[in-house]
Amino acid sequence: MVRVLVVGTATALSLLADPPWSWAAADIPTVITNLRNWIVGLLAGLATLFLTFGGLRYLMAGGDPGEVESAKRALKAAAIGYGLAILAPVLVTVLQGIVGEGAP
Repeated sequence: MVRVLVVGTATALSLLADPPWSWAAADIPTVITNLRNWIVGLLAGLATLFLTFGGLRYLMAGGDPGEVESAKRALKAAAIGYGLAILAPVLVTVLQGIVGEGAP
């Protein structure tokens, strides 16, 4: 009980103290650039996952036409994911133009 009280008090004091704003983004271009980096990372990671599953399904299909078609769909989804990952910076640049911020 004492441990919970000490941790709760320390947490409350740290939250009520003047927070350091160094972690906050100073401007919109920085936020948009960080968002672009996250989007590209997520898309590339998912595309790699689909590529791996598609390749494994294709290898393990054993000539079954249904499994081969499922593997091809997964590989096609991976190609679309990589294409979107490549286009994400372009889309973010267009978004920056719409918002009115200059390119970083």
